[in-house]
Amino acid sequence: MFKRYVISPRLLFIGLWLSLPSATAQSLGSLVDIEGIRGNQLVGYSLVVGLDGTGDKNQVKFTGQSMANMLRQFGVQLPAKIDPKVKNVAAVAVSATLPSMYGRGQSIDVTVSSIGDAKSLRGGTLLLTPLRGADGEVYALAQGNVVVGGVKAEGNSGSSVTVNTATVGRIPNGASIERQAISDFQTNNQVILNLKQPSFKSANNVAVALNRTFGANTATAQSATNVVVNAPQDPGARVAFMSMLEEVQINAGKPTPRIIFNARTGTVVIGDGVAVRAAAVSHGNLTVSIREDYKVSQPNALAGGETAVTPQSDIDVNKEGNNKMMIVPAGTRLRIIVNTINSLGASPDDVMAILQALHEAGA
Repeated sequence: MFKRYVISPRLLFIGLWLSLPSATAQSLGSLVDIEGIRGNQLVGYSLVVGLDGTGDKNQVKFTGQSMANMLRQFGVQLPAKIDPKVKNVAAVAVSATLPSMYGRGQSIDVTVSSIGDAKSLRGGTLLLTPLRGADGEVYALAQGNVVVGGVKAEGNSGSSVTVNTATVGRIPNGASIERQAISDFQTNNQVILNLKQPSFKSANNVAVALNRTFGANTATAQSATNVVVNAPQDPGARVAFMSMLEEVQINAGKPTPRIIFNARTGTVVIGDGVAVRAAAVSHGNLTVSIREDYKVSQPNALAGGETAVTPQSDIDVNKEGNNKMMIVPAGTRLRIIVNTINSLGASPDDVMAILQALHEAGA
């Protein structure tokens, strides 16, 4: 059996920078977060079952203990000192974010992460899991089929290849909210707006725009981050006031183009307005070939041994093609950047590693 895998290319970008488009008016709701209206982190522990032999191994003792405790709750009592040995179960940590003001019965997404030595959670089902907040109270119940974006393949000799992460998955709308998070938004007579990108100029622009729209002394900028707004006490009037407040147009200055990536899923999002200075791009391909065969060891007829079949893997690393150096002109826009990266065969992992290194270098 012959397997062939290509390792991510190596790239070098020099002098990446973000261009700044001209200032535009934006709605206030897209520029600020409202203090007291935030997500709350939830976490739980449970088991994922139904795995195709990719669960925790026998040396992970807490998985067997957890399974025995679960069976005991259903009236199944295992004999003393019996350690269940199964390969289709994995111990996992379950996490989620409970948005503010979500009510009972609404659904939220959950993330399921292996905490043992499971190889993959693909195809598994999360058992009913209480999700607790920092106060120890149960706020949601999670359960469902785990969706995994990664793949891991492994041969009997230990040769393996991994694409993204196979031990972390998600369950869209996998948790049902059972308790609403308490917020002081409705009880405080003032609303505090926190700028997503702190700036003294932006904070002052927000206060000026709100005072011009709703009257003098409505808003006060306290810092580069916080703007305090006097809001109505009546719940209905406050909701109407906040709906109008979010639509107020603010001169936010020059927005910074953004690049967002998810290292776990390999997703890269490059916003418009990204440009580069003159840059040099170096590219090389490495190809890893894994050949897996089985060797039959036949003992001498008089030796009294047994025939054994052992896996053997031959791994070759070859460099294919010549290195290529490409010059990217100064001021190159998003379309050219994407075309250049695609022409080099770069993977999302390459792009993420490059952007992280450039960010640390201050580029």
